[in-house]
Amino acid sequence: MFPKKEVVAMLLAGGQGSRLGVLTRKIAKPAVPFGGKYRIIDFPLSNCVNSGIEAVGILTQYQPLVLNEYIGNGQPWDLDGMHSGVNCLSPYQAVDGADWYSGTANAIFQNINYIDRYDPEYVVVLSGDHIYKMDYNKMLEYHKEKNAACTIAVIDVPLEEASRFGILNTHEDGEIYEFDEKPEKPKSTHASMGIYIFSYKELRKYLIEDDENKNSSHDFGKDVLPAMLNAGERMFAYPFEGYWKDVGTIDSLWEANMDLLDPNVTLDLKDIYSRNPMMPPHFVSNDAVIQNSLVADGCNVYGNLEFSILFSGVTIGKGATINSSIIMPGAVIEEGATVQFAIIAENTVVRKNAVVGAKPEDCANRDDWGIAVVGENSIIDEGAVVKPKEMIDRCTEVKANEM
Repeated sequence: MFPKKEVVAMLLAGGQGSRLGVLTRKIAKPAVPFGGKYRIIDFPLSNCVNSGIEAVGILTQYQPLVLNEYIGNGQPWDLDGMHSGVNCLSPYQAVDGADWYSGTANAIFQNINYIDRYDPEYVVVLSGDHIYKMDYNKMLEYHKEKNAACTIAVIDVPLEEASRFGILNTHEDGEIYEFDEKPEKPKSTHASMGIYIFSYKELRKYLIEDDENKNSSHDFGKDVLPAMLNAGERMFAYPFEGYWKDVGTIDSLWEANMDLLDPNVTLDLKDIYSRNPMMPPHFVSNDAVIQNSLVADGCNVYGNLEFSILFSGVTIGKGATINSSIIMPGAVIEEGATVQFAIIAENTVVRKNAVVGAKPEDCANRDDWGIAVVGENSIIDEGAVVKPKEMIDRCTEVKANEM
């Protein structure tokens, strides 16, 4: 017998993250390292804990091994209770033949039994690929005050960027009267953050109806939310003020990491929890020069580091230069190598005098510039060059004669 919970959180973490290229070749997007000691999923998980939500279902699908191993029993987030805590919920073969999650709504539908055993009043549906801090309790209180069937968190975006988002058009009291998915001419700047609170009685009904609709794509944004709106359900937008970024692209992932080094960005990491390797303190040689950077445990720094982030166990060789870059766990940058405006994935080796990426001003044509990316377990040969925008994985040969 499971104890009743007022709120259950369902965290959608099965995305492939194809726009992150080689960084998600073998791991799901929420498992991508972030900020020197975290993975992306740490943010919604920590938000749940800090909001007092004790039951969290994590819906995994694409490449779940690393993510499942990382989450474990939930102990780093204090989510290891006997009748609560965190559960990884993978697709499964059911009597009716259902298997892979066919959409965000279908993923929740396939796990109705998990939700039912807690008999909740409310369900919070979250994405596993956003960087932000939020007290879901405040959003829940707003949901209750409005007597809503569904509340959607929104953030105000510049009008010139609004066409990139799902836009919610609302009355003055916040009640939603229209969804506009990536409109050419947006009527408002209220962008959906992909954070929903549902009254479970209503959610359950619409999920079942959606499953029975053979013409549905079984997606919240495309199917379930419009169906609720068309049925006249009370739906409200909850305004959020604070840092939020969807890190679904190489540029946005790089920018969000760099934001941690910007004193004008207000994202506070002090109560974001993670599972960290046990490593000795980092070592910085007398010859090293470090400016405005984050250096995690277990790093050995002998070179020059500026406006960059080093994850645990990274080695920077003598005379190497790292600028505006993200170096993920276990990577080695050998003597004399240069890494600029780049992302170097886990356990990669950049050999002596190799060059990865470039400064924007060093490109003759601004359109030729972009973040260079090297995938995990790759080797960049001595003296080789990886150009801006280039994406390398371990099967790509990058030789010195390509300079």
